[in-house]
Amino acid sequence: MLEYNEITLRKYIVFENEPWEVLDAHVFRKQQRKPVNATKLRNLLNGRVMEHSFHVSDKAEEAEIISRKVKYMYTNRGEWWFCSENNPADRFQLADTLIGDSRKFLKTNSVIEALQFEDKIFGVKLPIKVELLVKEAPPAVRGDTAKGGNKVITLETGATITAPMFVEPGDIVRINTETGEYVDRVTK
Repeated sequence: MLEYNEITLRKYIVFENEPWEVLDAHVFRKQQRKPVNATKLRNLLNGRVMEHSFHVSDKAEEAEIISRKVKYMYTNRGEWWFCSENNPADRFQLADTLIGDSRKFLKTNSVIEALQFEDKIFGVKLPIKVELLVKEAPPAVRGDTAKGGNKVITLETGATITAPMFVEPGDIVRINTETGEYVDRVTK
């Protein structure tokens, strides 16, 4: 069981008999009252976001989240299809809302982790850094550093990010999937 002040960012808890991820947590004290942990929670089964304040006497059970390796296959009409890493016949699909922002950096045949709670898969977790091919990048114009020396590039997954001026189409770049930012160029 977690005390009210142990419910922190990126923890998984069981609240109202469902698994929730803590998106934000802030412990504060108003004037002469007891401390309160104001949290922002996301339901892992349906994606609903809500705010809840945990008081000093409140406790929450930590959710047991199991992860297993799966392979991303394809997307069709808002359904994302995956299979077990070693068994392509063991397939399942997830709705667009359960994938979240991860979809921008998910390419076919990527091996990622599927997260499940009580035998129900509710989402996926990408590695912190992924390497993707640059499909489109405007040419670098000499002296065009008024914008900070960056330009918007398009990756093989269709995602657009800001990258330095020297990145060209055909380069492979490393992206941080948590922040969605350019890290470095792997090859030219």
